Amino acid sequence: MNSSISRIWIIDDDSSIRWVLLRALKDQNFELESFESADLAVRKLRTGTFPDVVVTDIRMPGMSGLQLLDKLQQDLPHIPVILMTAHTDLDSAVSAYRGGAFEYLPKPFDIDEAVTLIRRAEAHAKQNDIVQPTNISDEPDFEMIGEAPAMQDVFRVIGRLAKSNMSVLIRGESGTGKELVARALYSTSHRKNAPFVAINTAAIPTELLESELFGHEKGAFTGATQQRIGRFEQADGGSLFLDEIGDMPADLQTRLLRVLSNSGFYRVGGHKELHVDVRIIAATNQDLEKRVQEGRFREDLFHRLNVICIEIPPLRQRREDIERLGKRFLAQAAVELDMEQKHFSIEAMDYLNNFDWPGNVRQLDNVCRRLTVMAPGKTIEVTDLPEELINHQKQSANSKADWQEALGAYVRRRLAIGEKALLEDTLPAFERVMITTALHHTNGHKQAAAQLLGWGRNTLTRKLKDMQLEKELHG
Repeated sequence: MNSSISRIWIIDDDSSIRWVLLRALKDQNFELESFESADLAVRKLRTGTFPDVVVTDIRMPGMSGLQLLDKLQQDLPHIPVILMTAHTDLDSAVSAYRGGAFEYLPKPFDIDEAVTLIRRAEAHAKQNDIVQPTNISDEPDFEMIGEAPAMQDVFRVIGRLAKSNMSVLIRGESGTGKELVARALYSTSHRKNAPFVAINTAAIPTELLESELFGHEKGAFTGATQQRIGRFEQADGGSLFLDEIGDMPADLQTRLLRVLSNSGFYRVGGHKELHVDVRIIAATNQDLEKRVQEGRFREDLFHRLNVICIEIPPLRQRREDIERLGKRFLAQAAVELDMEQKHFSIEAMDYLNNFDWPGNVRQLDNVCRRLTVMAPGKTIEVTDLPEELINHQKQSANSKADWQEALGAYVRRRLAIGEKALLEDTLPAFERVMITTALHHTNGHKQAAAQLLGWGRNTLTRKLKDMQLEKELHG
């Protein structure tokens, strides 16, 4: 074989996945081989034939993709492995990265993105940049739900950070689950056997927050009748989660920056500098850049925290997850409240899927708890849903009427000045707005955007080409 041609192995028990990938890669100057099981691939390895890149499913009959990854890491650690799975959960992502995978590819995937990823893995292999194996330790004792592309991006970052001590800033609207992500970062790190200490900086009065964070000595102020250990000392060796960091007072921002710089601080009223080994995980629903411009948040602290940033999508941008989350919350509520578990009717679930959820995941959880208690039957109908959901839907309907009225006014203005053939430019403009908005909503994932628009991926690709939108979107 020509040494310049890379050998790509595709391993999946789903023949349609093998066919799609082989078809997409056939013109890419690769030598391709596919296997319906990891066991067959291992048998081929024993003949002395080795791939340059492996693309394998995780869950298959017989040897799993993770077991194959572990074997390759032991015997052939220079081979990059891309793990595919339709089971888009955090455990899979963390296990993939911890096991030394080059990348994690959730199904369904955009075929162009898959080809690009395989090309990256090929370049990685040619550079002999060996991925070092790591031991796969116990998985976190909770499950994060996230089939939406935006949540898959979150899982990837968590997986990549499993080996890191770096500070992390989690950003997202209220109720999106920022603390859950913080706990996932902690539970998948080597600090998971040390303390995880959480504090909501916005919920504690300013005059008490300093003592809460750094502790105080006896007699430091009126009422300080004994020494107090602060949250930093409590978290020594582990992780400290600072929720709503954007609301932290300016003087405490300065003290926090000092701790991040040299790990040293003083208790309130103390004279001895203390040093701790703490990983900082901060979270905010604020626009920190705007607060920096307004002088309400230190720019140097912002840059110190924002080295690694995880953006949590609002629930309205991950509608694929609403049904699974709803079922999970109903099950949890039934156990915690010691009541019969209920389920949503098809109509009620459809209603929830189309609701905008301004309170995000927390609001859905609260709704499920309320319905567990208040819904009269085992099946939850639309008529059982809280009034807040019904009123919001009516407001959304009014908003729809508003844009239609605005469109009518636009058409009337153009007709008034004698214009004709209005659809020639209006329809393309309408499609352009729909396409760009859908792609921004899915963070550029074409397959997901096409599904939201009701098209096939090929239709969207053709539209992007015809409208010359590719350069605009990436420019």
